[in-house]
Amino acid sequence: MAKALDTFRSDLNLEDLRSKHPNDIAEVISKLSAKERILAFLLLPGELKAEVLTYFTHKIQEDILKELGSRDTAEMLENMAPDDRTEVFENFPDLLIKESINLLSDEEKSIALNLLGYPEKSIARLMTPYYIQSKKSWTVRQAIANIKRYGKKAETLNHVYIVDKENKLIDDIRIGKLLMAEEEQTIESLMDYQFVSLITTMSREEAIEQFDKYDRAVMPVVSENGVLVGIVTFDDIFDEIERRDTEDIQKFGGLEALELSYTETPLLTLVRKRASVLLILFLGEMLTASAMGFFEVEIEKAVVLALFIPLIISSGGNSGSQAATLIVRAMAIKELGLRDWWYVMRKEVLSGLMLGLILGTVGFLRIIVWQQAGFYDYGAYSVLIGMTVGLSLIGIVLWGTLSGSMIPFLLRLLGLDPATSSAPFVATLVDVTGLVIYFSIAATLLRGTLL
Repeated sequence: MAKALDTFRSDLNLEDLRSKHPNDIAEVISKLSAKERILAFLLLPGELKAEVLTYFTHKIQEDILKELGSRDTAEMLENMAPDDRTEVFENFPDLLIKESINLLSDEEKSIALNLLGYPEKSIARLMTPYYIQSKKSWTVRQAIANIKRYGKKAETLNHVYIVDKENKLIDDIRIGKLLMAEEEQTIESLMDYQFVSLITTMSREEAIEQFDKYDRAVMPVVSENGVLVGIVTFDDIFDEIERRDTEDIQKFGGLEALELSYTETPLLTLVRKRASVLLILFLGEMLTASAMGFFEVEIEKAVVLALFIPLIISSGGNSGSQAATLIVRAMAIKELGLRDWWYVMRKEVLSGLMLGLILGTVGFLRIIVWQQAGFYDYGAYSVLIGMTVGLSLIGIVLWGTLSGSMIPFLLRLLGLDPATSSAPFVATLVDVTGLVIYFSIAATLLRGTLL
């Protein structure tokens, strides 16, 4: 075994690997075979193991912990930041979580169990209990001495958090302000009692909004009684933003959100999540066939109308998808709320009319030009056909734009995620109703001529 490890160490050039960032190390090791991956990971120093593990996918994390002995696992988990360790545990089977936690020291076990005890999607799950705090009665010299004593273990040194006798947060002071003050000044003389904080039970979505609103790199977390219990740094929030945006994009693309990454999701799970939505869309599109069947007589009399069906319904679906994308994103960043529906409707009606006029004019001119140039013979009623296509495009693009903009509001009103108003759903709705609009206009304009 020792000889194999020496050979492997030489082939992998571990000395060079150790000089890289933990994320880069994880990337290199992830590309190795399962056996080589374990060997490479074992050869990393203790503290580096803990850092590298956080950058692996959940599946690789689980595989590594299952392969490691209890001593190596305990050392690695002990060296991990509490918030990173909690995130690792969140994706493990219950039995593995129990076994892993039991390997920790009493202090770290208490921290791990405390963090895991909060609701699954609460911001408290992302916090770390390692931060620097101070009393308002202390001098600047005492506060700096406290930083030197406990700062090495702290997650970040951006702020010093001021607490009262009951450990309730009463202010936070930037380290820079502290360093510029005279050593004999009291902490209270530097305080302005202006601070922002998160509550342990707050959802991660709400916490993201607070970080964005106050433009902070780190925020304290307090209990409902105001007691300081930890801090959350932006790197953890950024990971959460990435997960949230990935989920929204997947929903908007017309599939159920994936619990794991694309590469980790089993084939059957991927098919199941895509098939369920595709089946619903397929059933919806069957109504398109029903609508065409309803206008079968019109199509038989004027086959030329069928030539423009793809052009017209796709224009409506595209305009609806555009509107839905704009509104869902505006809702996600809190630019729009439910109360703004009337403002959006007025704006999108005007937008839809102008977009419809642009496309309708192009559609009308296309038919007239093609007729005059001899590219295609639409017959004696080419002008009426052009008017039918042009007016239909105006109506369908207007309807698509209005539908795409209002569906997110309806879903929000019903307590659903607006992101589920995906482009495929909007397009399917507009396909069906677009045919009705198209053939209704055709029946009106072409009655007594082609129909």
